[in-house]
Amino acid sequence: MASDEAQGMAGIDEQRLRDYLAAHLPAFGGAFALRKFSGGQSNPTFLVEDGRRRLVLRRQPPGVLLKSAHAVDREFRVMQALQGTEVPVPRVLHLCQDPGVIGSLFYVMEFVEGRIFWAPSLDELAPQERGAIYDRMNAVLAALHAVDPAQIGLADFGRPGSYFARQLARWTQQYRASETEPRPDVDRVIAWLEGALPPDDGRVSIVHGDFRLDNMIWATDAPRILAIIDWELSTLGHPFADLAYQCMQLRLPHDGTFRGLGGLDRKALGIPSEAEYVAAYCRRRGLAAITDWSFFLAFSFFRMAAILQGVLKRALDGNASNPQRAFEMAQSIPVMARMAVNLIDERP
Repeated sequence: MASDEAQGMAGIDEQRLRDYLAAHLPAFGGAFALRKFSGGQSNPTFLVEDGRRRLVLRRQPPGVLLKSAHAVDREFRVMQALQGTEVPVPRVLHLCQDPGVIGSLFYVMEFVEGRIFWAPSLDELAPQERGAIYDRMNAVLAALHAVDPAQIGLADFGRPGSYFARQLARWTQQYRASETEPRPDVDRVIAWLEGALPPDDGRVSIVHGDFRLDNMIWATDAPRILAIIDWELSTLGHPFADLAYQCMQLRLPHDGTFRGLGGLDRKALGIPSEAEYVAAYCRRRGLAAITDWSFFLAFSFFRMAAILQGVLKRALDGNASNPQRAFEMAQSIPVMARMAVNLIDERP
């Protein structure tokens, strides 16, 4: 068994899990198979088969976890609440809050069959198809931010007060807790963000927290999203955080770990420019424009650097879901920090 799969399977008594699922899921039984998906760095994810259907199990990783990290219970709650809205999510089936069953909290959801696009350049598609994919992502993001949290039982899904102030404090704390070496660029970005924090404008919505192309399952025959997945970082927050985060990812170098759109001719590819993408979102949300855009982007770069630092720390501690991939991803930490510094230096 590969080392990352062994790490993800750590603590799982398959017979006990099978008996538990049979007791808590209707019509679960027959042949049983459990296989870990190779992707992902946060919550280990498994395909569960019982001879009749396929399900997906998401668990917290083994080992000591940072405070508020790997919140599979929050993932379960938000996807359950979004059922029936215009935001497509998998149907969740059961949340197990007893860590004694497999060694950590976990939940089970339906398996969604479809396409996943791993590269934002969408090389496998024609230009007109690429444009349709990006337009649909934009529409679903706007739809998510239009959902009233109180109407679907999520009024208490986040804390009150300035989202960016809370998030900056949280990710600074988590970055410091997982810091492994001095990074002057990160230190400079943190100091600038603290001084440039915009006043709270009162906007609050459900934010996904990791809204990007490869966290979506697409229909095989149309530019239609069947399910948005990986809601671990979701909360109540500022809608511009999701928008800036996605635009940040698209700015990254195309030849790097994250394969962004940096250096590519978006027009030739049929992919909207950042300005066009933001304008489309603003039209859908009834906004004239977005101010403080440099802050939102710089914050996104810092937040991603902090996430990757946590991934690196888990790998060094022996708790990463995929250690080799973790070390590869960690090479992007200085890239994220430098791009944030460049934004700060180039701002008007």
